[in-house]
Amino acid sequence: MARLDVNRFGEMEVFARVVELGGFSAAARAYRMTPSAVSKLVARLEARLAARLINRSTRRLELTPEGSAFYERSIRLLADLDEAERAAGTSDVPSGRLRVNANVPFGRQILLPLMPKFLDLYPAVKLNIVLTDTVIDLLEQRTDVAVRAGPLKSSRLLARKLGETRMTIIAAPSYIERHGLPQKPADLARHNLLTFCYARAIEGWPLIENGTPAMVAPLGNTLISDGDALRQLVLAGVGLARLGAFQVRDDIRAGRLVPVLEDCNPGDTEDIHAVFLGQNGPLPSRVRVFLDFLAEHVKLD
Repeated sequence: MARLDVNRFGEMEVFARVVELGGFSAAARAYRMTPSAVSKLVARLEARLAARLINRSTRRLELTPEGSAFYERSIRLLADLDEAERAAGTSDVPSGRLRVNANVPFGRQILLPLMPKFLDLYPAVKLNIVLTDTVIDLLEQRTDVAVRAGPLKSSRLLARKLGETRMTIIAAPSYIERHGLPQKPADLARHNLLTFCYARAIEGWPLIENGTPAMVAPLGNTLISDGDALRQLVLAGVGLARLGAFQVRDDIRAGRLVPVLEDCNPGDTEDIHAVFLGQNGPLPSRVRVFLDFLAEHVKLD
């Protein structure tokens, strides 16, 4: 039987953070501990389990088979603990920490400007917001709500549609002055087409020419990891890109960007969803009111 003075969940959490951040020093910074304290905690955990979890070297940490198995079980148990605490904390007054993940363009242009109003309505909620275009595992990253663009794939997730955005090709006036304005899809072969460095649901740019669908492969000289950074490159006149209309509408109105080949645009859209875990019971009130708030206040195209 475990002694009462052993905080097993605390040990699991620190161990999991060491694995996820790739070292004792990074985990120590995350928990405001010293690296030696984190190292001693992991060593104490290994001694209690009578198993080596991490092979240490001067250059990297490597999980042992036992460490890998323990890590996988730890993150599941920690997620269950979080869920238990959230469920127990459900009340009429939304409160507690709300972990939110969103892609960078949506986060900067839509989500963050709305958050002062949300916090005014629910002052007992504490937001933890991460902006990244990388698709995360909500359970592993212990995230309450994630905003995702495009088709949904995971059957473990519940989803609430926030809207859709029309896709459009855009360029900066400075780029057009130097390279000319494409008049038909075939002209794009002579232009620098910028895109993402990760797989997309639609890898090419769909267009219509004389009533016939065409797919153009964006083979430019730059790949980039998030939509906002891609927009910045287009604003700088580096090339053309195909982005959601909500992301560039203000730039188009201000003349900083120009729509390209709109006569050939098929009018396809990209759905925006808020996804969350919720199959095992009622949602905590802070998650429920956040989803309701997004559904009411998010305005895309």
